[in-house]
Amino acid sequence: MTQKEATEFLNASLRLKTFPIGVKFLSSADGFPEKARQPAEFLGKRITICQAVTLARVYGWTVGLTKKDLICVPAMIAFGFTRAADQPATLSKLFCDVSFEPTVEAAKVETASMNYLETGAYPAIALAPLEKELFEPDTVAVYGNPAQIMRMIQGWTYVEGHRVAGNFGGKVECTEYLIAAFKTAAPRVAIPGNGDRIFSMTQDDEMVFSLPGKELPRLVEGLKEAGKRVGARYPITFYQNFQPEFPKTYKVLGEEVGAF
Repeated sequence: MTQKEATEFLNASLRLKTFPIGVKFLSSADGFPEKARQPAEFLGKRITICQAVTLARVYGWTVGLTKKDLICVPAMIAFGFTRAADQPATLSKLFCDVSFEPTVEAAKVETASMNYLETGAYPAIALAPLEKELFEPDTVAVYGNPAQIMRMIQGWTYVEGHRVAGNFGGKVECTEYLIAAFKTAAPRVAIPGNGDRIFSMTQDDEMVFSLPGKELPRLVEGLKEAGKRVGARYPITFYQNFQPEFPKTYKVLGEEVGAF
């Protein structure tokens, strides 16, 4: 199955509002696809990683990111774009400074559970709609509402048997939906955080299902089969095999006018 075929199936079966995207972590900007747009040059601005996701999934752009294109310090630390020698410790201090944690010690518990790219390991990131088939993605990210995400979870558990993991902190969640699936080699469910909603216009009803790129065909396979015998699909079908009950006044009038 090609990426385009997989995208067509996802769009048809889930009725997605935005493009499923592929993400590639690169050792050099030389690996960017042709016509990739780098925000620093194309827009004359530095942006957040989550904004780049929006440019890919909503605008349909192919986006290339290096350090010069980025401005979100927490994400740059987590994605290895800074000189921070100890990424969790650096984020712990920041979380404490902006009152997301009461103490640095408490913050360290949270940041130790987050996913990171080693400093300098991947100095370039490419993002593009899957249907363009520009590269073999390390991570595939699909945005949807909770019911659409539920169907993808059902599809994955059909082929894998394991429940899908999530690791929720409400901040720097790009590490969850972009890095975690790549580093753990397993799907993840993420709830976009503050930055996603402020800067990349992620809507209140949107969540993310991400998975290693190589697992995309298995997700499609699972979606085709999961719950087929009971009619599980999206949109969810409402149960209609029941007789409604109305207030007594309606029943009395119905008897008077011969409705029953």
